Amino acid sequence: MSGKTKRILKKILSWSGLFFFGLAAYMLYLQLSKYEWIDIENALLAIPAKNLWYACAASFFGYVALSSYDFLALKYIKKKLAAWKWIFVGFIGFSVSNNAGHAIVSGGAIRYRLYTRWRFHGTDIIKMITFSGFTYLVACFFLIICGYLMTPDHAFGDGSVSKMTTSVTALVSLIGLVLYFWASIYYKKPFVIKGVDLTMPSPKMALAQVIIGGADILMASLVLYFALIAFVDIPFVTFIGVFIIAQVLGVFSQVPGGLGVFETLFMYIIPGEHNQALLFGALIAYRIIYYLLPLLVSAVALVSYEVGLNFVKKTKKTRRTVPLKKN
Repeated sequence: MSGKTKRILKKILSWSGLFFFGLAAYMLYLQLSKYEWIDIENALLAIPAKNLWYACAASFFGYVALSSYDFLALKYIKKKLAAWKWIFVGFIGFSVSNNAGHAIVSGGAIRYRLYTRWRFHGTDIIKMITFSGFTYLVACFFLIICGYLMTPDHAFGDGSVSKMTTSVTALVSLIGLVLYFWASIYYKKPFVIKGVDLTMPSPKMALAQVIIGGADILMASLVLYFALIAFVDIPFVTFIGVFIIAQVLGVFSQVPGGLGVFETLFMYIIPGEHNQALLFGALIAYRIIYYLLPLLVSAVALVSYEVGLNFVKKTKKTRRTVPLKKN
């Protein structure tokens, strides 16, 4: 591959980050456009202000946990970076991938654009993205097991096939989690994928992956729980099982933001008879607080960063071109 072709591909990869940012905004617009503004307003006003503040706090800490994926990934490739930078990348990357779907592609494009600005090699970025993907995968294994144990029995359906499918999924998750930890202890050989060497993380780091990934989904669940308990009296232990199953299946459906999949599953699984309008109100609040607000904040942050970076570049270029005055 010629140098010119490589430069063109790098440009395409870099600019694709902004494309996926726009796609995320569009997908979120589609998610919310099916509701009337008056319905959204009424849904939010029906939730006590205290609960909304708690939900916002949970969303904040949830994105802190998400940003920690990048912190762990930096540890994995043995690189150091200023804290504000990996927090910045993690927050923007996940606010985009949460809305656009296909996290490895959409979030990866954002990471490529930003990390290359800080002189990271493409191979290191691929390793980080792959590691973060496994962080979410092993966290899903753990959470599927928890969700299987805590979710109401009726959620798995009345037929033997449905129950067997769910039981097999939980068993596969248990096997996957055990194998991952076994490999982190005993398997030391690198995996070579298209010229990129990948090694298993240490057991300590594997445990950190499960904890951080679990904290991410726990905080996301609290956003909806605080919006929901104003209308539904449900123990958190029961709720978290319902949320985990709906969230994980929504993510693996690859529908952006789990749109429709998450809501349908959640309303089907949640035990008892409830006012569907109130449930939808809580779900709308969840979409706004966990998806819309972070995307808006990241849009301001990314635009400010890009504008500031261009200003600095132009200033430096101007200084180099202005001739020095002779005394």
